[in-house]
This record gives sequence, C-alpha cells and structure tokens, in this order.
Amino acid sequence: MTAIPILEIRHVTTYRYRQPVAFGEHRMMLRPREGHDQRIIEAQLDIQPKPVELRWLHDVFGNSVAIANFDGRARELIVNSTVRLDHTPTNALDYPMERNADVYPFSYDVDDMADLARSIERQYPDPDRVLDRWARQFIRADGPTRTRELLTGMTQAIRERFTYIARTERGVQAPLQTLALNSGTCRDFAVLMIEAVRTLGIAARFVSGYIRVPEREARVGDGAKPVATRVGGGHTHAWLRVYLPGAGWVELDPTNGIIGNHDLIRVAVGRDHRTTLPLHGTWTGFPADSLGMTVEVAVTAEAQPSPSPVPPPSPS
Repeated sequence: MTAIPILEIRHVTTYRYRQPVAFGEHRMMLRPREGHDQRIIEAQLDIQPKPVELRWLHDVFGNSVAIANFDGRARELIVNSTVRLDHTPTNALDYPMERNADVYPFSYDVDDMADLARSIERQYPDPDRVLDRWARQFIRADGPTRTRELLTGMTQAIRERFTYIARTERGVQAPLQTLALNSGTCRDFAVLMIEAVRTLGIAARFVSGYIRVPEREARVGDGAKPVATRVGGGHTHAWLRVYLPGAGWVELDPTNGIIGNHDLIRVAVGRDHRTTLPLHGTWTGFPADSLGMTVEVAVTAEAQPSPSPVPPPSPS
C-alpha cells in the first residue's frame, strides 16, 4: 500500500516601504480547500504587524478567505502561512464517467446545467474564431472522439508546444495573445485552456494553489545536480478543473501536462482568475513609498517512516 504523503506548504509574502504607511483591509486565500483528496492537519497564519481584527469567511465558491484589518503604520507587512496536510494523489485517466459522456460531444443533465451554465460562458472575445479552430483540432475527423483523449491531448499539447515564462506581474494574457506569443505563465495557460474547452461546451473553472516539484537526479555525467521535473514551483501555481458527468470536477494542469491532482494542492476555485487572488489589499502613503513585494513558496513532503519488518512466525 502506498503511503499518503504529508505535505508542508510555507508561503511568505513581504511588502516593503520607504517609510511607515497605513494598511487597509487585506483579503487572503491561503488555506487549502479540504475534501476527500486533501485534509489539513495543521494551519498557521502569522501576520506582522499584527492585525486588530482577523476574521474568516467562505466565498460564493466555498473558498476560505481571511480578512485582516490594521491600525497604525509600519515599514513592512509580512504574511506567513504554514500548512501541513494529507494529500491523496489521483489518476484522472482512471475516472469513471457516465456512458453518454465517454464520447464527445455530450450533454449535461438539465438539473446540473442550472449551476454549470456560468462556467461554460466564454470570457474573452474571439471575433475571427481563432480559438474555436485551435480547440477543434483535438476533435477527430476520422471517427468518434473520446472525451478523455480530447482533454488529455489538449493538456499535453499546451505542455509540449508552448514555452513557460515566469511573470510576477498580476493579471493574465488574453487567450489569443497566448496563442500568438506561443508562451506564457501557468495562469495564461490555464485561462487559454479554460476558454478553449468552453468553446466546446465543457464547463471549466480556474484553480489557484501550489505545486510540489520533486527533484530527480540528472543522469548526464558525474557530479550532476538534481533538476526540477516540473515548472511553477517557488510561488503560487494555477491550473483548471473541468466538470464531467459521473466523474465530477477533474483537475488538469496544462503547464506541466498533469491529468489529475498529483502534486497539486488546491486552494481557491473560481470562474475567473480575478476571484482567486492569494493576497490583495490597500495601503495609504505616497506612491514612491513602495519598495516592492517578495514571495517565497516552498512545498515539501515529509519523510515517511519505513514499515516495520514483519517478524518470522514462532516455531510451533
């Protein structure tokens, strides 16, 4: 039996200023969503300077949101979140689907459509149907298109054909811009694929969270150093989930070609990337007072204890 990994996520955000400034309300989405595939063991949120009020709420999508209010001024604002959780990897290629959804196109149940309709609506203009044509290349012309093959093919195509470029500025590229540049961040790739599957009538949502990036030993020459097997570590990560009848919400990470939730720690879900910001707020001071922001994210797996040897049976 494979042991369920226990992961620790440490996320530190630091804002610095030339002189003390006043802080307004700050909203934080840093607490992972709990469910059958991930369960929080321990969570700590340390904020300096200490807020005069810290309260929690669930937003319209069920995300945990912390809201902090402050009094006084400071040169720094540091938000330090540490979480330990059980994470159960799933292989989405094995998910069961209803028979009518196994082949594309399929229809959602009328009762489900009442809740899914807004997750099928497109968010970006495509007057020349460029994105439509790009998405339809994954539909077979020589026979039935299996839904798994369509989604897997699109996920892997973005991983293989586009260049990942880290970008710290907020916001995302429009899907047509990502297609034209053939490059982007994890946020850009998630938005591209969300819009692409929506052109095909499939419900999709944006996911913000973290990715564990295990290392493997390079096999080229002596003294080779470990190399990352995935991209997107060191800060927050973004991917998407699609709704499939019988399977429910299935995770897809086009940045790394991941099908399922393996090494993906889900924090916030929304129809749009703007509703899943990890941290945002206001401050009062002169524009030149801001010295910038730094973000440090580390996701590590705790060492699992070796199973105890089974003693030999006693002689009868």
